[in-house]
Amino acid sequence: MSRITQVEVFPVAVPFARRFVLGSGAVGSPGERPDQATAVVFVKLTTEDGVVGWGEQRALPSWSYETAETMAVVIKRHLAPILLELTPFDVELFHQRAAKRLSPSVSNGFPFARAAVDVAMHDAAGKLAGVPVHALLGGKVYDEIPLCSAIGVGDSDAVREHALQSSDYSAYKVKIGGDLDADTAAIDTVAEVADGKPLWLDANQSYRPSLLKQLRDRTAGIRTIHCIEQPVPSTDTLAMQRLRGLIDLPIAIDEGSFSAQDLARAIRLEAADLVVVKVCKSGGLRNALKTAQTALAGGLEILASGLTDCGVAFAAALHVFSQLDLALPAELNGPELLSDLYVDGLTITKAVATVPTAPGLGVQVDEDRIRAESIDLEYS
Repeated sequence: MSRITQVEVFPVAVPFARRFVLGSGAVGSPGERPDQATAVVFVKLTTEDGVVGWGEQRALPSWSYETAETMAVVIKRHLAPILLELTPFDVELFHQRAAKRLSPSVSNGFPFARAAVDVAMHDAAGKLAGVPVHALLGGKVYDEIPLCSAIGVGDSDAVREHALQSSDYSAYKVKIGGDLDADTAAIDTVAEVADGKPLWLDANQSYRPSLLKQLRDRTAGIRTIHCIEQPVPSTDTLAMQRLRGLIDLPIAIDEGSFSAQDLARAIRLEAADLVVVKVCKSGGLRNALKTAQTALAGGLEILASGLTDCGVAFAAALHVFSQLDLALPAELNGPELLSDLYVDGLTITKAVATVPTAPGLGVQVDEDRIRAESIDLEYS
């Protein structure tokens, strides 16, 4: 087995092609220099045979607690010493040792940092074995993955323009932000443009139950609304439970479920109908699949999502979701929202992504660009 001999970390402030706002805050806008705290962190692992594996995750403090600074420190100071004792195939051993070193409290500890490393390990392992990552995970079921358009919080004109530009997509994820009038207008606008395609509402924790009931009453005539995602704060599992009896829409849990254990608690409390699976919050590829299997065992449907992944993590998500039956098209919005990706080898045609089949993640990373655009973080 080829041991890992080098771990490198590159924070990059990746520019956006369009303004994107969640219920919990702004993510990015074109023409603005991204906040370094929200930078994408790339990880490069090199083995003693010279095989390279790449990983990537975005920091987004308005969505989770990790920043680019914390991710870089955790990887360099705490995870790298573990990795230098392992091979890329030792994924479960890596997570066991990482959990012991960075002990989780209620949920998993530093999942974004660990996910970036996990993706890089899978990329290197696939290259060493000469197989695509999905083969390491048990093989793909689907060759292609339809994508869902992600429409951020905004006024009706901006929402309409985005929806019209996304006509190739087979579903729309509509971000809502807790403003009853603005959210009603946005949902009405997208429903009109979507012309029968399913809508997936995402509140990003911005509602309280009574106000959400009012929103649902206002939009009751729109029959294409499939579900509403994480309407209340992530810690308020009992409010999620109460909402299932208060409104006539399926409730999806996202920020309230980072791990399979989190989801098991939500299932026991009957707090969700669907779960959003993300590689970043799960801490890696196999952990994401553990959450998916927990969902299926508990009778929940699966939604697929990412966090404006810019190539490496996007490819990793395709490998994971290629073996799952999804309730809606996958909301992997990096290609839609970012000005450019940092890889070659991805094929996306009319909002349908092809699962890569080359060894590892199956993409070629633009290392020169990543090195050239890497930023110095304040802690250093």
